[in-house]
Amino acid sequence: MLLGTYAPKLDDKGRLILPAKFREELSRGVVLTRGQERCLYVFPEEEFARQVERIREAPLTSKSGRDFLRLFLSGASDEIPDKQSRVTIPPALREYAGLNRELTVIGAGTRAEIWDHGAWETYYSEKEQGFSDTEEEVIPGLF
Repeated sequence: MLLGTYAPKLDDKGRLILPAKFREELSRGVVLTRGQERCLYVFPEEEFARQVERIREAPLTSKSGRDFLRLFLSGASDEIPDKQSRVTIPPALREYAGLNRELTVIGAGTRAEIWDHGAWETYYSEKEQGFSDTEEEVIPGLF
């Protein structure tokens, strides 16, 4: 399971060193793709395949299902971490997420997310109070 918050830097070649705690789970290969809220999702290859199958279960007649699948897959890039546990983030994905040198990488269970550091700070500050105020009725069965 991918957990925690890390603050790596993007190098001049668009590479990110994976957080040490993620390396074993991501060592066999990752898929980077557009995430929601302008972050990037980083899936282990097997988890990415599971997610795609779940999305494909939506009927072909579902416009929102087609739209989501198109955006999710058209931005996807499969990468193998190098010997220094670095992955290259393609320019189009860096642009999509507005990535600068300073990054925040968070573990989100079955995936990691890559955020521009400033964007993560803004998101976190906007959402933290709602997180604190979450009640069982909002997320049934949570507590």
